[in-house]
Amino acid sequence: MTTLTALYESHLPSLKLLARGKVRDIYNIDDQYMLIVTTDRLSAFDVILPNPIPDKGRVLTTVSTFWFNKLHDIIPNHLTHIPLEDILTDTAEYKQVEGRAIVVKKLIPLPVEAIVRGYLIGSGWKDYQKTGQVCGIALPEGLQQAQQLPEPIFTPSTKAAVGDHDENVSFEQISALIGQKMAEKVRDVSLQLYKDASTYAKQRGIIIADTKFEFGVDDDGVLHLIDEILTPDSSRFWDIGEYKVGTNPPSFDKQYVRDYLETLDWNKTAPAPELPAEVAEQCAKKYREAEIRLTR
Repeated sequence: MTTLTALYESHLPSLKLLARGKVRDIYNIDDQYMLIVTTDRLSAFDVILPNPIPDKGRVLTTVSTFWFNKLHDIIPNHLTHIPLEDILTDTAEYKQVEGRAIVVKKLIPLPVEAIVRGYLIGSGWKDYQKTGQVCGIALPEGLQQAQQLPEPIFTPSTKAAVGDHDENVSFEQISALIGQKMAEKVRDVSLQLYKDASTYAKQRGIIIADTKFEFGVDDDGVLHLIDEILTPDSSRFWDIGEYKVGTNPPSFDKQYVRDYLETLDWNKTAPAPELPAEVAEQCAKKYREAEIRLTR
């Protein structure tokens, strides 16, 4: 078994800690910039698990940065390309977060998770079985589990606080929240990002079944991509070679951990159970395989 150093929580005394999210620690730099550290924490069913997935934060940072750069022609993003060593001059602090920290622009986040579904799986499949719809969007009759949808669909949710569950909402509710024009922009950009990324990923043997994007605006109201994009944490990745309609295909992402947790007598509220070492390591391997296929 590969032994990797895991970072559950960062500690950078030279910077002011602004927040600890489910996965990311955010530090203030100045009025314009902040530092985002992606830890090895794992969130499942909106609950942070007590033990980390080794190397996950580095993988997420690498994959997300790859996509930000690849898709920047569609929409600007929060990356600055300011070197980490310019911000963390203390060697110990630098080494603690090397490879998993990025300097980003400060933007005003929109209170929306922009979810795009290209395949009928997860909560969407459960919804469809009951209602023939996914998040209120009517779909053709007779679709099977994991089947590709006729067209990708936009199914937004509201962003929840740490420990709470995100709530699926209608496009009309999002429009009321952020304005009709901005809602349309978020929807259209999300669908374009998904389509372009899916085409590329398929060339690398990966199906992106669904994914989520987060957005922010600058002082001029210009929309930017923020947080992370198209990573094993924010997406459901399937191996094309193992994909079969009518099944729940194995994932490169944390669905592996979700599937394990579903076998336990756990009510999906904090505190979460410890993961066995072999489950954590197998999850880490899946993250690293996705990184290798997509970015190298």
